Amino acid sequence: MKTDAQPYGTYAPAGLVAAITRRTGAIPAESWHGRRLALFLRRIAISLLGGRPLDVTRYGARMRLHPYNNNCEKKVLFTPQFFDPAERAILRERLPRDCVFLDIGANVGAYALCVAAFSGPEARVVAVEPQPDVFERLSYNIAQNPFHTVKAVACAVADKAGELTLFIDPRNRGESSLRIVGTNEAARITVPAVTLLDLLAREGLTRVDAIKLDVEGAEDLILEPFLREAPAALLPRFLLIENGTGQWQLDLPKLLENHGYRELHRSRLNLMYERG
Repeated sequence: MKTDAQPYGTYAPAGLVAAITRRTGAIPAESWHGRRLALFLRRIAISLLGGRPLDVTRYGARMRLHPYNNNCEKKVLFTPQFFDPAERAILRERLPRDCVFLDIGANVGAYALCVAAFSGPEARVVAVEPQPDVFERLSYNIAQNPFHTVKAVACAVADKAGELTLFIDPRNRGESSLRIVGTNEAARITVPAVTLLDLLAREGLTRVDAIKLDVEGAEDLILEPFLREAPAALLPRFLLIENGTGQWQLDLPKLLENHGYRELHRSRLNLMYERG
């Protein structure tokens, strides 16, 4: 993944690519045929781009997106209406203006920047991403916006602190994981890791309103020790976690229920919980 530091606007959509992004972005989210059309048009646009990124505004934030080996960037660029619409709506409606939001597995910052765009100047958004090249893209996107409430942190979150192996999925960088073994030695990197409780302490956070946790099947690895050790005042009101039921080594929904959480929303990809 090559990071391009050219000024924002260098890669503004133009011509047929711009027309395609407008068309795919206008397709109703409930339209099955529309989704098929969007995938077809997306392939054409990616071919026309020839490896270049695009500079766009999504969810009220400026982003430079590289729609190649990262499904998140593809979806946010071409079909932003399909990217977790119910989850984003719940956060927008229920988080306070001065919210504290943690985006763990932030990728290039779609969630972090979305929350920053609708929250106020007293909000704190911490975006955590362990992959160095993806972190560069996250940092670039944060810097293109005037919010001044988002901090990028380059590390993994796990059940213990130290250096851990991250397995890289070269086809979709958003699916890299501490748990899923890659196919070859080139798909492994060593990254620093902290526990969730240590992360909050390092950032000086005494409350958390919501955590988005997208770590490709390691959600239980992170949440079990946190729920066991954290004081009640640090437990977030909302938890948005990728649905890794088939990969978790414990009954995470039951564990959350035991700590006062109820399921608020379920989609094909995510589970959302509210406490209290």
